[in-house]
Amino acid sequence: MQQTIGRWLIPVTAGLAFLFLLVPIGYVFAFSFNDAGRTNLTWRGFTLANWQNPCGAPEVCASLANSLQIGAVSTVLATALGTAIAVGLVRYRFRFSATANMLIFLPLATPEVVLGASLLAQFLNLGAELGKGTLIIAHTMFCISFVVVTVKARVASLDPKLEEAAADLYASPLQAFWRVTFPLLLPGVMAAALLAFAMSFDDFIITNFNSGSVDTFPKFIYVAATRGIPAQANVIGSAMFIVSLLVVIGGQMISHRRAKVLAAR
Repeated sequence: MQQTIGRWLIPVTAGLAFLFLLVPIGYVFAFSFNDAGRTNLTWRGFTLANWQNPCGAPEVCASLANSLQIGAVSTVLATALGTAIAVGLVRYRFRFSATANMLIFLPLATPEVVLGASLLAQFLNLGAELGKGTLIIAHTMFCISFVVVTVKARVASLDPKLEEAAADLYASPLQAFWRVTFPLLLPGVMAAALLAFAMSFDDFIITNFNSGSVDTFPKFIYVAATRGIPAQANVIGSAMFIVSLLVVIGGQMISHRRAKVLAAR
C-alpha cells in the first residue's frame, strides 16, 4: 500500500503543480479569443477578430515595440559585457577577484524597488532625461549579473587544455578564443542572452522608475489592468508564449541531434 502511494505521489504532485503553473497561461490564451468589447473581464463570446488585428487596442503595439527594442539592445550589451566578465573571473586570478565575484551577485539579491529607486536618483543627479536611454542602461545593468552567472558555469566546465592545444598549433590568443573557446561557450552565451531578454522584456518595477513617458508592454498591462486588460494584449502574450515554446523545443531538438551525431562518432 505504501509503495503504491509512494509510486503515484510524486507524479500526481508534479502534475498538479504543472497544472497550477499553466492555469494563468490558459486564461490568457482563452481570453485572447474573447469578444471583449470595452472590457475583457468576463467572457462574452468567441471571436478571431483579436488575432486578426492584434494592434486594435490603442498603444498596445507601440508599447510592445518599445519593449522589444529596449530588450534587444540591453541583451546585446549585457551579453557582451557579462561574457567578458565571466571569462575573466574564471580564467584569470587577480587582486580582489573574490570581491568582484561577490559584487556580481549584489544586483541579484537587491530588491528591485530599491534598485529602481537608486537608479532613478542617480539619473536625476546626473541630469539625464528619462526615456529609452535610461531604460537601456538600467536593464543592461541588472541583466549583466544573470549573464555572468550563466556563462560562468559554462566557462568553468571547459578544459583549458583545449586552448593550450590551439596555442601549440601556433594560434594567437585571439584566434584560440574565437575558433576554440567561443564556439564551446556559445550554448551558454545563447542561454544567457535569452534569459537577459526575458528579464528585460518582463521587468516592470525598475522600468516604472526610470522610463519617464516611455510606455513598455508591462507598463501598458499594469495601467490597462484597472479597466480590464484588452484582448489584444492577451493575443500578444499568447504569441510570445508560443514563440518561447518553439525556441525551447528547437533548442532541445538541436541538442538531441548533436548528441546523436557525437554518439555516432
